[in-house]
Amino acid sequence: MSSSRSIGKMAEEEQRKKIPLVPENLLKRRKAYQALKATQAKQALLEKKEQRKGKDPKFKRLEWFLHDAWRQKRDKVRLRRLEVKPHGLEVPDEHSLAFVVRIQRINGVSALVQRTIARLRLKKIFSGVFVKVTPQTIKTLRIVEPYVTWGFPNLKSVRELILKRGQAKVKNKVIPLTDNTVIEEHLGKFGVICLEDLIHEIAFPGKNFQVISGFLSPFHLSVARHASKNRIGFLKEVGSPGYRGERINQLIRQLN
Repeated sequence: MSSSRSIGKMAEEEQRKKIPLVPENLLKRRKAYQALKATQAKQALLEKKEQRKGKDPKFKRLEWFLHDAWRQKRDKVRLRRLEVKPHGLEVPDEHSLAFVVRIQRINGVSALVQRTIARLRLKKIFSGVFVKVTPQTIKTLRIVEPYVTWGFPNLKSVRELILKRGQAKVKNKVIPLTDNTVIEEHLGKFGVICLEDLIHEIAFPGKNFQVISGFLSPFHLSVARHASKNRIGFLKEVGSPGYRGERINQLIRQLN
């Protein structure tokens, strides 16, 4: 009995020894440091709010106002000509899908052009979307023709874009298409249960194309590093805006 008691006492002593004890002055120092960091974070947040309130208006040169006025006048004349002489582009019957890429800035353009760009979901430069080729779509693309380029992608381009840059917009959140369960949950009622079904429905538009393309977020294409430094040279590489037919596949290879 005495030996068992001594063993028990030794085990209790070992457990007591294992518990690390922190000095009281160190605990006080930690507590003071945490309070200081919290105060600094609160102060930084208040300063940021004050900076936003008293932020000076962005300076804009007179040349930019003249440039914006010139762009609006040019859009006004161009749109009036479209109304007088529609002469719409004749689209080949074998093509039913188009890919639209915005390659120009829209600062200072007319309100109609801005609304059309927003309707096409091309809010960011070098973003692209798939659209179904209809007479109404052609008319819409003619409105924004100086700021976008478009053409007819093949199945290979559609597959590469969706597999590499495909993202879905679910409850105002953009999520990558890495799981078929997300596709089945939102598009299962249309017979689309996996990524291959999604690619097929986009490449060969059907009656549910509008819903399925709306499920996809606009494709944000990659831009070369020298684009910010040499914008004019990069735009020459990309090419001129407007219709380019099947040559859109070369642009997709370049920016994907």
